[in-house]
Amino acid sequence: MPVQGGKFEKESCPINGCVERVWVERVALEQLEATLQKQWRLGQSLVLCWAFDPNGLLTVVVPHYFLGNYTAPDERLPQPLANETFVRGLLSGSRHKGHSEIFTIAARLGVAPSFIKLDRAPADDATILAIDELVKRYSIAFVEERAVALFDIADFSLFRPFEQASQLNSLSYSMNSAYSKLKREGVEVNFARTTTGDGYYVWNRDLGAFPNLDLLTFFLLVLIDNAVARQKSQVGTVPILRSAFHLGSHYELSQAEGINPTVFSYIVGDVTIRLARLIEQVPPGGIHMGQFSACLPESEAPGTPAEFLHCARSELMSMSGLQIGERQLTGMEFLDWSAGQPAAREIEFNDKHGLRQQALSVGFNVVLGDTSLEFGVRNR
Repeated sequence: MPVQGGKFEKESCPINGCVERVWVERVALEQLEATLQKQWRLGQSLVLCWAFDPNGLLTVVVPHYFLGNYTAPDERLPQPLANETFVRGLLSGSRHKGHSEIFTIAARLGVAPSFIKLDRAPADDATILAIDELVKRYSIAFVEERAVALFDIADFSLFRPFEQASQLNSLSYSMNSAYSKLKREGVEVNFARTTTGDGYYVWNRDLGAFPNLDLLTFFLLVLIDNAVARQKSQVGTVPILRSAFHLGSHYELSQAEGINPTVFSYIVGDVTIRLARLIEQVPPGGIHMGQFSACLPESEAPGTPAEFLHCARSELMSMSGLQIGERQLTGMEFLDWSAGQPAAREIEFNDKHGLRQQALSVGFNVVLGDTSLEFGVRNR
């Protein structure tokens, strides 16, 4: 909505009183953010949840180290993991709580709610959602189940700085290209990424069975786009990738720009830890998937990684107009590397910490026009 001279232009909202209401709510949100920033204290504290109160809001604010101490295992407790389960539930989904509920939460944590006075407390559903998203920026979130991909550039440190920049840019372009191609086919992957230095963690901001499957489709398409680009490139400009895919839980934190949190985030937790351990054993050109069980779209039964792969293949092959490098995708088959594993080969290894890890080594073949490309590493 246009703003001029500190006021909304009335022409943009012809309904009587609409401009004034929107303006008041905007001012209330700005006032709220200024107070939340003070409570946040440059990251010293976390805002866990909020509730409406006459003339303002109530929030539960704790020091950044509080949750680590609160969820530390204590064998003296009858249920040593009960606190961690409680906190994970608190950090999942909406942070908007009922008035009495927020006092119960504060008592459980052993803290007192904080009061934020507002000139006018907004109360419509859209504004509640805006407050919820605002509070999350000054907190951390827990996600129980999300697919995450990891792209790692092989031998990255051995390349010259200009080559490193070219390879990261090439990988970034392959992700943008895959997103654009899928969007044209009606599949929009709302992907986010954070750099690992020599690659990226990538996930779908949307949650659920369909977004998890869509990310796997996106993952495979990025690998295909990268391979086609490598065929056309000069040495050192397009990377050889080591890649991994897994599905699991994680915490999500807002990235800071200067001293302020932003709408961008990064993730850390079981899923990223597993991916980091899987990628250790992935050879250049290799593709590994973690062992997981998660719901497939339109299915009540949990699916295996192999079933996810075949669903992703079906999604790709159903896109009749999908072209990569000016050639149409006309075929895709997973390589039969071992009996009983039509889409992958099971492998086991000890990571650098001596922990036993299980993974699936994936291989597939695609036909682009009159060209056939093979992905994955057969002999490992």
